This record gives sequence, C-alpha cells and structure tokens, in this order.
Amino acid sequence: MKLTFQKAALLNGINIVLKAVPSKTTMPILECILIDASTDVIKLTGNDMELGIETKVEGNILEKGKIALDAKLFSEITRKLSDGDSMVTIESDEKYNTTITCDNSVFRIQGKDGDEFSYLPYIEKNKYICLSQFTLKELIRQTIFSISVNDSNKMMTGELFEVNGDSLRVVSLDGHRMAIRKILLKDTYENTKVIVPGKTLNEISKILTGDNEKEVQIYFGANHILFEFDDTIVVSRLIEGEYFKVDQMLSSDYATKISVNKKEFLDCIERASILIRENDKKPIILNIEESKMALKLNSSFGTMNAEILIYKTGQDLMIGFNPKFLIDALRIIDDENVTLYMMNPKSPCFIKDEEETYIYLILPVNFNAAAV
Repeated sequence: MKLTFQKAALLNGINIVLKAVPSKTTMPILECILIDASTDVIKLTGNDMELGIETKVEGNILEKGKIALDAKLFSEITRKLSDGDSMVTIESDEKYNTTITCDNSVFRIQGKDGDEFSYLPYIEKNKYICLSQFTLKELIRQTIFSISVNDSNKMMTGELFEVNGDSLRVVSLDGHRMAIRKILLKDTYENTKVIVPGKTLNEISKILTGDNEKEVQIYFGANHILFEFDDTIVVSRLIEGEYFKVDQMLSSDYATKISVNKKEFLDCIERASILIRENDKKPIILNIEESKMALKLNSSFGTMNAEILIYKTGQDLMIGFNPKFLIDALRIIDDENVTLYMMNPKSPCFIKDEEETYIYLILPVNFNAAAV
C-alpha cells in the first residue's frame, strides 16, 4: 500500500476517528486506526465496539491496500511532522512494516493486518430523520449537562431521542433534574424512540461544524444508531430498555409563577457561587414576594444577599436549590426573560417557554427555613 496526503487533511481525519479509539482494551487491534484504501477512496476508522467512527480523507492512492496502525503513535507522529501544506507518504509492505515520510523525516513503525480490524456494524437505512448540523449540535449542548456521567442506572447516562411525526424531542435526566428540548423537523417521519449514550453525543458534538446549511442524517437500527454528515459516519450502540415515563413527571399546575430577567438572575446566582467550594452542598434560597425576589446564600466563607425585580402570579414562596443546577439551565436558555413555575418548597420547579420548546425541571433541596 502506498498513499500520499496533505498533512492537514490527514491530521483532521485522525482527530475525528481518534474519538472512538479506546484507551484501555483487551483487543490490541482496537487500539489502532484502520487505513483502508482497498477501493478508490481512503477511509480512516476507529472503533471501540460501542462507538465507531469512519471518515473519508482526501489523498492519492498510488498502491491500494489496508493497514491498522497504533492510534497513539500514528497520531503523535503526524502531529509532529512539518506544517499543514507538507505532503505525507504512508507506505507498507506485505509484513505490515510501515514507513511514514514527510519532508526530511522518515518514521518506520510496525502495523497490523487491516483485515483483523472490527468493521462498523451494518445498519439498514429505513428509519431516519434529517436535520441541520447546527440544530443537532445545539440540541446536544442544551441537554447533555443533565445526564448522569457514571450511574449504575444506564438510562441516566444516555438521552432519549423521540421522533413523533414532524417533531423530535430530546430528553436527559440525572435524578435531580431533567432537560427537554423539542424541535420541528422539515418532514414527517416514522415514530421512533431510542436511548443514545451520552458519550456518543459528546463526541459527535465535537466533530460537527455547527453549519446551518449542512445536514445530518440520523438512521435508527434495532440496536444501533448511525449519524452521517460531511464525509463522516458515526455508529453507536444504543442503550437498551424502556426510558423513564417523562410525561408523568411533567405538570402544568403551579401555585407560584414568576418571570425574571435571565441575565440578572444568572449573574446573581453566579456571584453567590463564589462562596461555594466543589463539595459544598449549600443551597441558594429564593424568597419570592409580590414584585421582588430575594436571593440568599450562606456558606463557611460568608454570606451573599441580593434582590431582583420579578413579575409574580400566585403565592409567595421560599424555596432552595443547588445553585449549579440553576446555572446550568439558565446558561443555555437564549430568551431575555425566563419563567419559573413552582408548587411548593418540596415540588419540582419548571423553567419553560410558552411553546414548551424547552422544559427544565429542577428538584428543590431542603433547608432550615428558621435559619434563613
């Protein structure tokens, strides 16, 4: 096999597939990146059996073939070669001895048989949806923060993708909060529900350019999901099982409804958070009255008090929250004003817009009202 590339194109391809190469594995072949030039295109693949990424790289095929190279080594060598416009030549013999040449540098490394590499699973392209790269990247950004990173409950480490005719709903929750985003699709599609691992969505988000003109096709298989965009395909195993009954957790009842300037509210909570260290479990207390809301936080470092003007409907209320959960939700809402719906100090608070394109549910925390 003999191939030539521009360094920048090769490095970009390596960086994309590297996201699916496992750091620890019992199968050494999976620590490799597969270079497949057995047809008329050059493809790079990384696969950890849960997540697989394949991308096409522009280059010249002087001699067809395929080889698997140690991902860490291959990536570091390519990164350290001359600048982006330089040409890189990769050549291998029948014993998989591989030579990587660029300008005055020549590296010789041992490769592995490309046929031993685990190919990405085949997915039938019957069930699918299509949306812009920008929309998918935004949907992930606006929900991914409320998944649970390493939970014994697998469901909480993924996100629900629910297609209903011409709408897509994405849901994530971690037991303390829930994020829901809903968008309208350009067409009507077959109804489907799948749970996509959070790791997959995080990695896809890093690869997507976020271009509004470019589209992503998402195909739903029995056990896998396939994302196809630009010259890249990402295949991921789905999380099996029935997702939580989300609609039963939602309620349109409220005893207190407030509308507040989002930036003022967020700035106040962020200022209060200065007094909290990582493991501190200190809540921020909201004391909601007629046209104002008092915010108070007490910690071992000191106290903060602030007051914001609000529009209130319903009863006065004193309620406490983990400030981080409020910050996470408010940061990704683009509206100038936000509306909070609350029932009592022990019931969830809902932050949502009129059309319910977004709903953020946050559970309150207990606090000693007498000490406030």
